Amino acid sequence: MNPEAIEKLIDQGRDGYEARLAAGQARLKNCDLEQAIAHLKRATAFKPEQTMAWQELGKALNESGDADGARDAWQRGLEAARVNGDKQAEKVIGVFLRRLDR
Repeated sequence: MNPEAIEKLIDQGRDGYEARLAAGQARLKNCDLEQAIAHLKRATAFKPEQTMAWQELGKALNESGDADGARDAWQRGLEAARVNGDKQAEKVIGVFLRRLDR
């Protein structure tokens, strides 16, 4: 999806978890890491209990060279997954963390 279109919706007052997650994912896909990170941090602020934004934030931080930031994001996502009983997210985030440790 076009990140500018999503950001236009945000600017028009349709700001929220889903919009920020979508904008962050679109920016990440386009390798615009700085804006991706900003959107994904806002998404995690809106709904810290949702694991997808933590996963994506960790990816963006890792790609930007911030391994410590990625680890923190993934750890927080892992905690949210455990609280929610989301076993699939636990597995996925566990893989990300193991790769980071290599």
